[in-house]
Amino acid sequence: MEENAVPATSFEHSDHDDLGIVVGTDGSEISYQAVMWAAVEADMQGCPLHIVTSYANPIVAGATEQNPHDRRDLRQRGQQVLADAARIAAHAVPGESLHIRTELIFDMIIGALIERSRRARLLVVGNRGLGAIGRAVLGSVSTALARQAHCPVAVVHGVSETDLASASKPVVVGVDGSANSVPAIELAFGEASRRKADLIAVQAWSDTGGFDLPVMGWEAIRKTQDVLLEAALAGYAARCPEVTVHRVVSSDTPVRALLEEAENAQLVVVGSHGRGGFAGMGLGSVSTALLHLAQCPVLVVRRPSQTRAEEPAGQ
Repeated sequence: MEENAVPATSFEHSDHDDLGIVVGTDGSEISYQAVMWAAVEADMQGCPLHIVTSYANPIVAGATEQNPHDRRDLRQRGQQVLADAARIAAHAVPGESLHIRTELIFDMIIGALIERSRRARLLVVGNRGLGAIGRAVLGSVSTALARQAHCPVAVVHGVSETDLASASKPVVVGVDGSANSVPAIELAFGEASRRKADLIAVQAWSDTGGFDLPVMGWEAIRKTQDVLLEAALAGYAARCPEVTVHRVVSSDTPVRALLEEAENAQLVVVGSHGRGGFAGMGLGSVSTALLHLAQCPVLVVRRPSQTRAEEPAGQ
């Protein structure tokens, strides 16, 4: 591992440090937008922003080790990526309130970010990008991190300064009645509170395409499920009375129901796995679909027990 030589932001850390919010960047436009989003989030949470990039070559393993000149060139490009990212973060949060750290590594980015997620509050990446300094990797990075990270993962699909400045749109959370959606509900209330935004809680009934056919007795089903949804949210609503909550019970699939609400949202929060509606659709499929299809940032939350049970051997 090597630290970036940017005096204002480089740092040394111990294994016990809270890294705050960690964001991976690769020099692509979408990854810089992820940095901007992460900077604002870190400022709202009052924690450091830790920016990471890698100059490892995932295509030809060991090639840069055999050619010191190539490795120096990649390292210089990585340093420039970090310097640019730090400037973008500082511009997104004017003043001295945000503590920005940068880190330049020569490790494969997925494993490096998963390891750092052990000490992070939140991990942020773009939904696509160049990968490790100029190579197509980040699209797979976002999916891998959502499945394996030890902290919540935010995947940014594109955000502008205008979006950040006018954060009046609601936060959307997917609720499926399972224990796996509970951490997502809790985190969504916190996000809505910090952003002074309304919260839309979406519960979907159908786990099939539906072919837009009406559901027999739907109004009675909707009322029953709305009561259950209200009960699932009650404790969090009592703790965050400043958050205005809107409940949506949909006869559509979870993906389509959440995508519809996401069209006018600033953030969608989902669990990484779950029951879907009440008919068996895995929320793992839902979260994966949202990572690729939603136009606003998507925050995927995993239960601690999931992290331990699904951790790959050797991690």
